[in-house]
Amino acid sequence: MDSMNILRAFPLLSSISQTDLTALSSLLQARHFSQGENIITEGEDSDDMYLLIKGTVDIIKKTVFGDTFVVATIDDSMHSVFGEMALLDHDKRSSTVNARTDCETLCIDRVSFDRFCQEHPEGGVKLLRFIGVNLVRNIRKENENLKMVYQALIEEIEQS
Repeated sequence: MDSMNILRAFPLLSSISQTDLTALSSLLQARHFSQGENIITEGEDSDDMYLLIKGTVDIIKKTVFGDTFVVATIDDSMHSVFGEMALLDHDKRSSTVNARTDCETLCIDRVSFDRFCQEHPEGGVKLLRFIGVNLVRNIRKENENLKMVYQALIEEIEQS
């Protein structure tokens, strides 16, 4: 499979034009991560978004007590990206992404992404819209989770 077909398989990139995809691909950098290596570390500063080309990663969060737990496991068949929030803000990483297996990724930093968006506004808008929709979806899911936790807490208090 050629590199353009690999990129086109990612939902994030499926709707941008061939010209924009070619321009974006020239800004992507290949990175290899060994099994057990952190690709992203919660709490650190970084501005890269990654496309998982080959391998499996765990998304890990810390509790307020410092314990860690796996939130999700992502493999290359899912054509997923991670770290995309760093393209939009300058905050610290919200979770750790650890290579469960050896991984091949393509990454783009915020400066390169901004340049792409300026030079290819139609493609940039489509990418930003896709990222925004995913973030909104995640917020809605977390709101539902918080509602369930809140309800469980109320029921626990009422039973005491």
